[in-house]
Amino acid sequence: MSSQLIVCFGEMLIDFVPDVSGVSLAESTGFLKAPGGAPANVACAITKLGGSSAFVGKFGDDEFGHMLVNILKQNNVKTEGVCFDNHARTALAFVTLKKNGEREFMFYRNPSADMLLKDSELNMGLIKQAKIFHYGSISLISEPCRTAHMAAMKAAKDAGVLLSYDPNVRLPLWPSQDDARDGIKSIWNHADLIKVSDDEVNFLTKGGDAEKDDVVMSLWHDNLKLLLVTYGAKGCGYFTKKFKGRVPGFSVKTIDTTGAGDAFVGSFLVSVAKDANIFNDEEKLKEALIFSNACGAICTTQKGAIPALPPPDKVQELIKSNAK
Repeated sequence: MSSQLIVCFGEMLIDFVPDVSGVSLAESTGFLKAPGGAPANVACAITKLGGSSAFVGKFGDDEFGHMLVNILKQNNVKTEGVCFDNHARTALAFVTLKKNGEREFMFYRNPSADMLLKDSELNMGLIKQAKIFHYGSISLISEPCRTAHMAAMKAAKDAGVLLSYDPNVRLPLWPSQDDARDGIKSIWNHADLIKVSDDEVNFLTKGGDAEKDDVVMSLWHDNLKLLLVTYGAKGCGYFTKKFKGRVPGFSVKTIDTTGAGDAFVGSFLVSVAKDANIFNDEEKLKEALIFSNACGAICTTQKGAIPALPPPDKVQELIKSNAK
């Protein structure tokens, strides 16, 4: 397939971020409106780095929904897979930034438009022409979106598209921790590429230590080409059928970790779309992961996910300044 298109499926929403770090939502006197939603962040990271992406998802036919779709268009993300709901609102999330830049979420989705995407509304033509189909787990939480997610995944797989999965665990959205674990793992064995954070390894293995290879490898399945684990500022680990290793991260002044994992994923998917042989070539893989780590690091140095996504020259600058 000559296409390098990466189709990202799932939710896009408005994050309301306190204008002052380190305060609770109740204490905050003002909020900045920022576009969010992991699959949409990934789609924007891809285009910022010169890749080709499309977003598939549903928005409320409201000011926020149209604003978000315009942001996708401004970021050169293809929007032929987008649709609107006349009755449900676009999802909102209030995000608390703690003093260390880590986040807590409070969601307004009861139900929001993204949850109401039906399989009949999917642009299957777009999905089938992708090189990579990327998704999370939030779209698995409720119907009819879960059925749409499963149908999109099957259509992509049947068309020979590479499946990329970043579960992006958001526990407040699931009925219980066990439901989250079961739901996330229900599609685990379909993916060719899975990226998890160290916290997610801990959650999915019920308290396992993500620093231990045997714990991480308990998440391996035989259809998998690559399992990636991110360790925040410490970088990432990679596991394939043939080799495994670690790639160190970059030290930066962190303001807001929102979207760092999405910048990492988007950057890596651009590398995969260019060269599918990357899973068999450890040197190429490490090079791509150094670049992805730098993207994730730069993303933490300013507020908001999409505005903080770095262009390639900024990433190269950070890599060069660290190559001593």
